[in-house]
Amino acid sequence: MLPVSSPPSLPEQKAALRREALARRAAMGEAGRALAAATAAAHAPALLSPGSGRVVALFAPFRDEIDTAPLAALLWDAGVAVALPVVVTRDAPLVFRAWRPGDLLEPQGPYRIPTPGAHAPDLVPDDLMVPLAAFDRRGYRIGYGAGFYDRTLALLRAERSVRAFGYGFSCQEVAEVPAEPHDEPVDGMITETAAFLCGG
Repeated sequence: MLPVSSPPSLPEQKAALRREALARRAAMGEAGRALAAATAAAHAPALLSPGSGRVVALFAPFRDEIDTAPLAALLWDAGVAVALPVVVTRDAPLVFRAWRPGDLLEPQGPYRIPTPGAHAPDLVPDDLMVPLAAFDRRGYRIGYGAGFYDRTLALLRAERSVRAFGYGFSCQEVAEVPAEPHDEPVDGMITETAAFLCGG
């Protein structure tokens, strides 16, 4: 009699979906990702309603993540204050520092992700653009396993009204992300094909 294998755990399911979505993202190629990033930025105002006085947190792309530079340029032109995340310690929420046109970003951390220097003022975002490996239409996302955005969103949402939007490519969509209790869903998704609210 053959042994009965147990079904994969939620972390194992997430890991498999992450691998598949990241493979699709990589297969887009550099030129395809650049074109899609410009198109996604054009869709963003439909959800962000950018205006002077607002603070929007972006992220510096890592490896072949969607490039946020086209969106940053659009937001700066609209008078929006732009911020980038900073990792304080591995288990702490992110903080956000101002990123202005022409600012020199400093590679930090083990992955050398570009980050505003310590001289840049801290900002509290009204809207956050959240990186992801995979997402579903309910607003659940799979990140890279460190939990930074789940911790950060939980803290911000407990203190004030804040909106979070997943920002990535349409090829990263999956039918359903296996959600865990600590997962913080995003309010909407912005890709090169559409900008839409999640979760009804």
